[in-house]
Amino acid sequence: MDNGEVLEYDSPRPRSTGSYGGTSIHITALDGIVNVNSLFTLAVFVGLAWNPSDPTDGGLPSGDCAAGNRAEERLVFFHVLAFASFLFSSLVALSVRQAIRFVHPPPVGSRAARINRAALRGGILASAVGSVFGCGFLMMALVNVVEIKLGRLGCGGAAAVGAVIPLVTLIPAAMLIYTAIVFYAFTR
Repeated sequence: MDNGEVLEYDSPRPRSTGSYGGTSIHITALDGIVNVNSLFTLAVFVGLAWNPSDPTDGGLPSGDCAAGNRAEERLVFFHVLAFASFLFSSLVALSVRQAIRFVHPPPVGSRAARINRAALRGGILASAVGSVFGCGFLMMALVNVVEIKLGRLGCGGAAAVGAVIPLVTLIPAAMLIYTAIVFYAFTR
């Protein structure tokens, strides 16, 4: 299974000629994924700690436009899915990072190591997919927060619709850019 290529290992100036590529760049990218996922996971925990039915949290809509229990259930559901996705992504990224560092250490006196390029790409791709799904689920949870706090979107409330439009346009746009960049890096 070791169809690994010789890659520059943890060098401050990685080489990228021929079959060489910089694993320090990959380690930095994996660290970035873990750091961003950590921030999003914190947001998920804050969202799960919030009780939408709290009577002291005034200003909740009432009547026909109130979101109801179903929106609260979806809120928790999407938060849990986002947490699972971010955790999956972080664990895969950390595993790939550890594999780069410890499974294939460079020979003594060398700064090059044999890295299975397919496994490296697969791990980075799996981690990126987990992050994208986590962002999607977090976006859906935020839509439910808007419905709980400002009323159902079907009621046509300007505040609810105005709050959701940036969510459903900017987040998918950012995920498309992220996916395009990961795909570009994956094919190089």
